[in-house]
Amino acid sequence: MHMPRRRFTDFALVRKEIEDETDRLTGRTKQISPVPIHLSIYSPNVVNLTLIDLPGLTKVAIEGQPETIVEDIENMVRLHVDKPNCIILAISPANQDIATSDAIKLAREVDPTGERTFGVLTKLDLMDKGTNALDVLEGRAYRLQHPWVGIVNRSQADINRNVDMIIARKKEQEFFASSPEYAHLASRMGSEYLAKLLSQELEAVIRARIPSITSLINKTIDELESEMDHLGRPIASDAGAQLYLILELCRAFDKIFKEHLDGGRPGGDRIYGVFDNQLPSALRKLPFDRYLSLQNVKRVVSEADGYQPHLIAPEQGYRRLIESGLKYFRGPAEASVDAVHLVLKELVRKSIGETEELKRFPTLQKELAAACYQALERFREDGHKTALRLVDMESMYLTVDFFRKLPQEVDKAGTGSPPTPAVDRYTDTHFRRIASNVSSYIGMVSETLKNTIPKAVVHCQVREAKRSLLNYFYTQVGSKDAKQLALLLDEDPNLMDRRQQCFKRLELYKSARSEIDAVSWAR
Repeated sequence: MHMPRRRFTDFALVRKEIEDETDRLTGRTKQISPVPIHLSIYSPNVVNLTLIDLPGLTKVAIEGQPETIVEDIENMVRLHVDKPNCIILAISPANQDIATSDAIKLAREVDPTGERTFGVLTKLDLMDKGTNALDVLEGRAYRLQHPWVGIVNRSQADINRNVDMIIARKKEQEFFASSPEYAHLASRMGSEYLAKLLSQELEAVIRARIPSITSLINKTIDELESEMDHLGRPIASDAGAQLYLILELCRAFDKIFKEHLDGGRPGGDRIYGVFDNQLPSALRKLPFDRYLSLQNVKRVVSEADGYQPHLIAPEQGYRRLIESGLKYFRGPAEASVDAVHLVLKELVRKSIGETEELKRFPTLQKELAAACYQALERFREDGHKTALRLVDMESMYLTVDFFRKLPQEVDKAGTGSPPTPAVDRYTDTHFRRIASNVSSYIGMVSETLKNTIPKAVVHCQVREAKRSLLNYFYTQVGSKDAKQLALLLDEDPNLMDRRQQCFKRLELYKSARSEIDAVSWAR
């Protein structure tokens, strides 16, 4: 990041720049600096992972280092590994006793449960002949929650000869594959395996932290939008001309927005994706197998009967099972509304960005976006009410034909044997039949809602977005005086620069929120 405009394609030059930047910060001494050197690597051959390379823990200060170097390094390391979201990579040499490992000792202090600590053994190829590290790698010497990983790095001679990293990784794989001690562990050893393991763990950690991350992003978005609201002191001009220009810009934006929805531009198809993929998937994932388990059906039916045993078909039990089961559909119904809402918000953002005429007026972009988002929020509220009303209607009135068929099904089940209602109504077979009947009814409702929820969403959100997205904004603009209209057309360079930076951050956070929402849906 200290050379943001330069890109490196030769890792020899990367190493040289790291050395030079270190010397610039610390001089040609053995000093250390807490100022990080940021390096971003882009390649199709690497996993998505952020690594912080900390200095190795030391026990004594050598010549050229301050007496506080031991404490300074430990404090620097603690600053990073103390963070609860941090994954700790505790690296120890295999040719030393693991009991003396400073890395493991510090990791245990900050992560006593070992939930975020990965143990790594290096220098496996430098161990004394006749010895091995199997006790550590197999978790017998010191057990961690995550498996130990052994790696073999380049030797100093290899580094001096600039041995290519690809060749080094190949030699590492050959070492494990050909070693009689480690061959059975070869698939779980090496730098490549370690990188993939850490990437998977990082993804798992992020998934577990999604609620707190979302909360932080929403808070930051609120702060950024608040900052955007206070930017801009434009130059005033003729009110009639300003109003005409603003309306022209709004029409240009509205045209592009409708093209996204109607298919002239990409993006509107994502709404169909919500109805065709996400909604059916969410309906399939509802926990009806657990809800209609034999134990739960018995409990609900028994509670519904009270002190009076049911005679043939336990109507109250059926009603309670169905009515409670149908409440599960509220989640997918609301999620469909929210998913389409996010698509519409994204299309508004894209449309504003694609409206060339608007790019000169950041303040107007902000006001227009805010007005659109407010309108979409109203449409979303309408969508929520209508979609949930559809679900509630299903639970308010159960199909009569369904109940009329129940005694026939019971009779059919008893064909060929004398009726024994006093026994049959409390057998597992009877309760399984109830669960099957309820499941059939819920399946019928599911198919109905799969068709009606999209209609409600389109009617309340998509249609209204096409028809009246800017109506309220037009009313507001029409009531503004010359000075207020001038504020919308502010083009001050300094404020534009500030506004642009804020807008980029806001766009980034909203993009992050959309990505997180997508991951949350897919879970």
